[in-house]
Amino acid sequence: MKKLINSAVSRRTFLGGAAAAGALGLAACNGDTPEGEGGDTTSGGNTITAGSAYAPSEYNPTKTSSAFCLGSNWHVLEGLYGTDPHDYSTFPELATGDPEQVDDTHFTITLREGAAFSNGNAVTAADVVEAFDRTKADATYGAFLAPIDSLEATDDATITVTTAIANFSLLKERLALVRVFPAGTTDDELSSQPVGSGPWMYDAITDNTVDLVPNPNYNGSFPAEDAGLHYDILVDATARMTAQQQGTTLVMESVTADAIDMITEAGCKVDTVQGFGTRFIMFNTTKAPWDNKVARQAVMYAINTDQMIDNIFNGLAATASSYIPVDFPNYQEAATVYTYDQEQAQALLSEAGVTPGALVIRCTDNTQASGMATQAKQDLDALGFSCEIREETSAATYAAIDGGSDDFDILIAPGDPSCWGADPDLLLNWWYGDNVWQQTRTGWGSSAEFAQIRELMNAALGQTGDEQQATWKQVYDLIADNAVLYPLIHVQTVTASWDDAAASPTGVAIEGFEGIGTTGMNFIGCKTVSA
Repeated sequence: MKKLINSAVSRRTFLGGAAAAGALGLAACNGDTPEGEGGDTTSGGNTITAGSAYAPSEYNPTKTSSAFCLGSNWHVLEGLYGTDPHDYSTFPELATGDPEQVDDTHFTITLREGAAFSNGNAVTAADVVEAFDRTKADATYGAFLAPIDSLEATDDATITVTTAIANFSLLKERLALVRVFPAGTTDDELSSQPVGSGPWMYDAITDNTVDLVPNPNYNGSFPAEDAGLHYDILVDATARMTAQQQGTTLVMESVTADAIDMITEAGCKVDTVQGFGTRFIMFNTTKAPWDNKVARQAVMYAINTDQMIDNIFNGLAATASSYIPVDFPNYQEAATVYTYDQEQAQALLSEAGVTPGALVIRCTDNTQASGMATQAKQDLDALGFSCEIREETSAATYAAIDGGSDDFDILIAPGDPSCWGADPDLLLNWWYGDNVWQQTRTGWGSSAEFAQIRELMNAALGQTGDEQQATWKQVYDLIADNAVLYPLIHVQTVTASWDDAAASPTGVAIEGFEGIGTTGMNFIGCKTVSA
C-alpha cells in the first residue's frame, strides 16, 4: 500500500491495529506485554522524546507554515479530517465518517459524539465554522480552501458544507487543512499555546523545548499512551546526533547523509523517505531569452542533476521526471523528461537563436541550493555563458525579485508544500496558482499556456478517477514542456529512531514510529516501550 517509505510496517496496518485495540478497550496499554509477545517489557507511561531540526515560529493553526509548529499541532488540534503524512490518505478526526452529499454543491458532516477540547469545552459545529472562516481568511490557506464556499452549523453536531465546485472530489483533503479550536480564541492565544481536541495538549513552550501532555478529554481513536511528549529544538545537526546517540531523544529528525551509517551501527532504525520537497529552478520570463521556452529547455538539459544528487545530496534525492515524484500519489511521468545532455542543450540554444552571454543565477542561502547554483554555473559556463551567482536569505531574495527591479535570469531555491498534503491540485497550486509566483516572480501569469494550465486544474477539481488523473497528466506535461518553474530534484528525508528497547542506551524505545517525507514528526498512535 505505502510506497513512500522504506519500512516493513504499513502505516495503515498500524493504524488499523490501533483502532482495533481501541475497540477492545486498549487492554494492553500501560501494562506488561503478554507472555510470549516480547518478553519482559512494558509499554506506555513514559515520555516520547524527539530532536527537532527546525525551530518553532508560529503555532496559530489559521496561518502557520512553520515546519515545527505544523508537526506539533498535528498532535494537539484535530480537523474534521486528518491527513496521514506517511501516505497522505485522509481519515476522520472530528467527523464521524465521509461527507454525505446532498446535491452537487452541498454536503453534511456529523461531529464525533462527546468530542471535547482540552479545556473541557465540548466541540460544536460553531467551533468548526469559525475555524474554517478564520483559516480561509489567510492568503496561503485561503488559496487552498477556495473551492469551498462556506461551512454552516445546522445544529451543534452537524455542519453543512457548500462548495464552489460541483461534485468537488477533494473535499476531505481540503477540510483536513482546517484545525479546530474553541470559538472566540484570540489570535494571540492561538500563537502562544493553542487549545485543541487532539490526543495531546500543550503544557509548556519555550524557544528550546516544547512539552505536551495527554488531553484528559480526548475520546478519539488514538489516545496518548505516554505521560509526555517532549521536543528538544536542536537545529544544529551535531547536537541532534549527540542527543540521539546518548538516548536523550528517541527520535532524531533530519539525519545528515554522513551520519546514517554511524547511527545505524549504533542500533537505531533509520527511515529514508522520498518526499515531494524540491530544489527548483525558476526563470525570469520577462527577460529575453527566457521568454522563449526553447531557451529554457536548453538550460534544463544543460544542468547535470545526477551529479548534483551525488555531490550535494549524497544520493538522498531523485531527479525529477515529472512535477510529482515517482511513487507519489497520482504520479505520472511527464511527456518531457530532462536529462543531462550538453549537445541537446547547445542545439536548443541555436534553435532559439541564443548567443550565450552574461547570466545571473540567484539562489537562497539554503546550503543545498547554494551548492546547486555553483554546479549550474559550471554547467552553463561550459556552454559559453558567463554566470554570476547572487546568494542571499530567502527573505532578501524574494524581496528583490518581488520588487520588480531585479535583473536575475534564473533562481534556484527550495520549497515543499507537501507539509499540508499531497493531492496534485494542492501541490500544483503552490507554484501554479493565480498568485505571486506566476504573476510577479516568473512574469508568466498572462501567458496563454498559464491560462490553459489553470483551466485544466479547475476542471480536475470536479472530476474523479481516471478522468481526473488524465487531466492532471495534461498539466504535468504542460508544466514540463514550458519549464518556467520546475523541480530539478525531489529530496529524501532521513529520520532515526530507537525502536528496540534492548539496544537503546536508556532502555526505552518507541513503538509504531515511522519517518515521513516532509518536515515534522508524527507520533499519533505511537508509544514508548521499556526493557
